[in-house]
Amino acid sequence: MNKYIAEFIGTFFLVLTVGCTVVGNGAGAFAPLAIGSALMVMIFAGGHISGGHFNPAVTLGVWLGRRCETKDVAPYMGFQIFGAVLAAFAVKFLKGGAAVTPLQPATGPALLAEFLFTFALVYVVLNTATAKGTSGNSFYGLAIGFTVLVGAFSVGNISGGAFNPAVALAISVMGLSSWPNIWIYLVADFVGGAVAALAFKALNPADN
Repeated sequence: MNKYIAEFIGTFFLVLTVGCTVVGNGAGAFAPLAIGSALMVMIFAGGHISGGHFNPAVTLGVWLGRRCETKDVAPYMGFQIFGAVLAAFAVKFLKGGAAVTPLQPATGPALLAEFLFTFALVYVVLNTATAKGTSGNSFYGLAIGFTVLVGAFSVGNISGGAFNPAVALAISVMGLSSWPNIWIYLVADFVGGAVAALAFKALNPADN
C-alpha cells in the first residue's frame, strides 16, 4: 500500500502545480519550469518507494519493459487518477475566481505532439530509472523532470503538454481542455508509452 500512496501523493502535487501555475496564468511563461520541477522533486521524494511513475502512460511503459509487476498496474493507475482528480478540485477551490478558456488543439498536431513527448518521457524513465546500465544513479529525477519541462516549452501551445493521461483527465476537470478532446491524450499518451517500452527493450537487450 505504501507505493500506491506514494503514487497518489506524487501525482497530486504534480497536478496541483499544473493547475495553480496555468489557471489564471499564475506562473506565466515559467509554468513549464514549475511543472517539471514539481515532477522532479516528487520523483526524488517517492521514487525509492514506488518508482515515481505518477503517470499511467509511464506505468504502462514500465510494465511493458518488465519493470513493474502486473498486480501493481491497475492500483498504480487508480491511485494516480485519484490523486489527479483530487488535485483538480483543489485547484478549482484555490482558483475559484479565475477565468478559464479551454484549449482547442488541432487534432493531428496535438496527437503527434503528445505521442512524441510521451515517448520521450517514458524512454527517459526506462533508461535512467530502470536500466541496468544506470542502476543506482542519483540523476534520474532531474532527467525525468526536465523531459517534461522540455516538452511543455516545446509543444505546450500545440497540445497543452499533458504527456500523462491522469493530467489530461485533470485539465478536463479544471476546464483547461474540452472533454471531447480527452481521447487525443489517452490515445497518444498510451501509445507513446508503449512504443517507448518497445524501443527500450530493443536497445537494451541485456535488460530483457
